[in-house]
Amino acid sequence: MAGATLIRGHEVVIGLETHTQLSTASKIFSGASTRFGAAPNTQACAVDLALPGTLPVLNRGAVERAIRFGLAVGAKVAPLSIFARKNYFYPDLPKGYQISQYEIPVVQGGQLEFVFGGHKRSVRLTRAHLEEDAGKSLHEDYAGQTGIDLNRAGTPLLEIVSEPDMRSSGEAVEYAKALHALVVWLDICDGNMQEGSFRCDANVSVRKPGMPYGTRREIKNLNSFRFLQQAIDFEVQWQIDRLEDGLAIEQATVLFDPASGETRAMRSKEDAHDYRYFPDPDLPPLVIEPAWVERVRAAMPELPANMAERLQRDDGLAAADAATMTQSPTFARYYEALRDACDNARLAANWMMGEVSKRLNADARTIDAMPIAPATLAALIRRIADGTVSNNGARQIFEALWGGTDADVDALIDAKGLKQMNDAGALEAIVEQVIAANAKSVDEYKAGKDKAFNALVGQVMKASQGKANPAQAGELLKKRLG
Repeated sequence: MAGATLIRGHEVVIGLETHTQLSTASKIFSGASTRFGAAPNTQACAVDLALPGTLPVLNRGAVERAIRFGLAVGAKVAPLSIFARKNYFYPDLPKGYQISQYEIPVVQGGQLEFVFGGHKRSVRLTRAHLEEDAGKSLHEDYAGQTGIDLNRAGTPLLEIVSEPDMRSSGEAVEYAKALHALVVWLDICDGNMQEGSFRCDANVSVRKPGMPYGTRREIKNLNSFRFLQQAIDFEVQWQIDRLEDGLAIEQATVLFDPASGETRAMRSKEDAHDYRYFPDPDLPPLVIEPAWVERVRAAMPELPANMAERLQRDDGLAAADAATMTQSPTFARYYEALRDACDNARLAANWMMGEVSKRLNADARTIDAMPIAPATLAALIRRIADGTVSNNGARQIFEALWGGTDADVDALIDAKGLKQMNDAGALEAIVEQVIAANAKSVDEYKAGKDKAFNALVGQVMKASQGKANPAQAGELLKKRLG
């Protein structure tokens, strides 16, 4: 790829496979619950375990979520797709096979756009297919033994596979963040990475520019963006070291150890033929009629890219600001409610990007846990706009509101004595006093030194105990000084 950054003369090639747990209440082929946190093995039914005499029944909600994703990324939604058995042995795979899709997936092609390094990027998607999750092996608190929890067995997944279009760990992280934001926006996944709802496998290889792709190694089950970047960075250096030592890269599946920051080989990498895929005899082909696709399309939310364009056009926001406002559905809803209530898009966006985001980050909260209602924050913003309170005073009120103080903004301004001085006569008297007491700054301003003017405004603010309107003070000073 033209313009790709080289590392020690090598080009990095990355593709991601992302396992997205779909937000259905029940599993993909059974009625068992998908609720997280239940006691081990209390949510695994006979169908999940493939006990004799049981048959899988496809969850319609899982299919509709796959269709929604396909429409969002401009992919082809296959009118007919096939479920297959992927055969392998693992202790937490009770059937001895995983039901997945291989030759004909439900979502084919598409692309995901995002911004990286200040530039718009587009990564091609190969496919997105439906499959069931395996169980979970538990290695802690078992006196050196391994416990098996099959609650997760049969949980619906949409595996989203990209083309190897990414050329750095940073770009891979931005792609993953954009994909995470999209599936949460579409309400097809809760995006909880700590609970395993969104996890990535990274296929990483290196090559000399212009040469064929190198041998890839797959880093499995990365459940944080930080680990994703660290794992890729280590793997790239490891592969380059090996090649520079004259050694070959062997295709393998590897794990990342966050404690050491290193990857280690888990097993040699299997190819498709190793899994002996064949159509599942218990599941008929999945047929998706055009009318079904259109019903899903009609119920789709406004996509974040479309909303960002609208905010740029209608609210006058810059592209980066509009992208921030559309980082999540709840953030976007809060912004629009705030904007409508205060009737000032620019101030609403500034507060969302400034004080609101700063406090949410400091408290490790999301906008869902925002303690101040949009109408209350809008009342504060209106008082900034009409000159009742300064920006500094408004931040004090904001902190009080955040701490659970009574939400009457005007009463708080009065109680804290933060109402700005807008009496022109009183302010003019203070300006005269400041000019008389700061002859040096006056002379410097008249000599063309702008910093001297700012110093005079600061003196006016000090003399008024912070209650002067800075803009009004500046206007009076300029008028008085000619």
